[in-house]
Amino acid sequence: MKLKELHALMQDIEPFTQPKVQLEQYPTGADIASRMLYTVESMYNGFEGKVVLDLGTGTGMLAIGAALLGSPHVIGMDVDTDALEQAQSNCEQFEDPLPVDFVLCDVAHLHHQRLQIDTVIMNPPFGTKCKGADMQFLRVACSLQPQQVYSLHKSSTRSHVQKVALK
Repeated sequence: MKLKELHALMQDIEPFTQPKVQLEQYPTGADIASRMLYTVESMYNGFEGKVVLDLGTGTGMLAIGAALLGSPHVIGMDVDTDALEQAQSNCEQFEDPLPVDFVLCDVAHLHHQRLQIDTVIMNPPFGTKCKGADMQFLRVACSLQPQQVYSLHKSSTRSHVQKVALK
């Protein structure tokens, strides 16, 4: 699939109707999401034939994109039932059923679970409302021991994220 086609498909994914500030729910736009996902697949073969976990899936933008790029099974996890309802609704707008399951789960309870995941994708909270939330997501993702982890973070936290990732 070409980037332009992926972007066009993802443009219709609805954002949060009432974002919850305390959960740092902000929309992941189709432009950045499609570019990130396309790069992951075209350069690193992160989705086709791989089981993918989207931590903090929100409205399902990244999970749906991973499914569109060939993942046979995507799991989107979030702590917010309203977000998961929107994600499910977004997933159902596609003619062909997508191999995505949305699960209510707090990331804090996932440390060292025995999940068979190949790739983790996420756009975690930036940690502005709950200090360290972004690093908690990253630690949990790495504790699951996937082959690959891809995460969106604020550019101003790059050096801190790199230090944590190297631990």
